[in-house]
Order: sequence, then structure tokens, then C-alpha cells
Amino acid sequence: MPLIDITVPAGALGDAAAKSLPDELATILLRWEGAPDTEFFREITWVYLHEIPEGGLAVGGRPGGAPRYRVDITVPEGALSQRRKDGLVADVHAAVTAAAGLDPAQALHVWTLIREVPEGNWGAAGQTIRFADLKKASEAERERTAAS
Repeated sequence: MPLIDITVPAGALGDAAAKSLPDELATILLRWEGAPDTEFFREITWVYLHEIPEGGLAVGGRPGGAPRYRVDITVPEGALSQRRKDGLVADVHAAVTAAAGLDPAQALHVWTLIREVPEGNWGAAGQTIRFADLKKASEAERERTAAS
């Protein structure tokens, strides 16, 4: 049940990039989580693109500066090992810099934040969602897709 929030200054992404980046980031996250890329897991992977208005970003507390890009990724605690987090951050950085037409060396202009929700603190459909339940759902999806 990952959640991705992309925050960019208005106009910092072209129309095509703004439409394709959410799908690309969802694909990247599902891969690094080890979840099957199926309709079921796509349905529970939400991506929000937030464009902040001109003047809504301050660099060092002051207006102006080159655009900054922030990708907040929220996952259940235990969903990502450190190796997976490292790969996720690298792939998100590559996707955002490509979408924005930036030199990938501008590492400080693209931030990726991974937030882990402690067990028992994520709910959906009026029920607490446990990581073990998500792992079972992932295994069932793998079996279902392998059978078809």
C-alpha cells in the first residue's frame, strides 16, 4: 500500500512528463518493494502530483532559486531493506531528473524521502492493514498471475 507524493514548482515539468512520471515512479516502487506489478497492486499504489504556485518555494528561506523536486514515499515499516531503499532512491532520482530535463549531477535539486509507517498505524476500508497481510496478498497475486 505505498503512497507517493511528488511536489514540484508549477511548470517545472512539461505536460508529457507530468503525465508519465507518476506511472514510472509507481513502477519503480513496486519493483523495489518486490510486489508484483498487477492491477491489484496498482490499485493500492497511489501517486499524487502536487504543483506549487510560483513563489511557493523558498530556497534558504528566500524566494527564487532553481526548481526543487521532492518525492515523498510512504510504505509500511519493513517493506524495504536498506539495499532496496538505496536502489529506490537512485531510480527515483534518475526518473525525476529525466522527466525534468535536469543534469543527474544536480543531486541536491531532487530529494527522495522514504517514510515508514509503523506496524498497526495504516488503515484502509475501516481496518488496520498489517504488513504480513500485504505479503500474503503479494504471494497470492504471484500465484494467480503465474497460473494465468
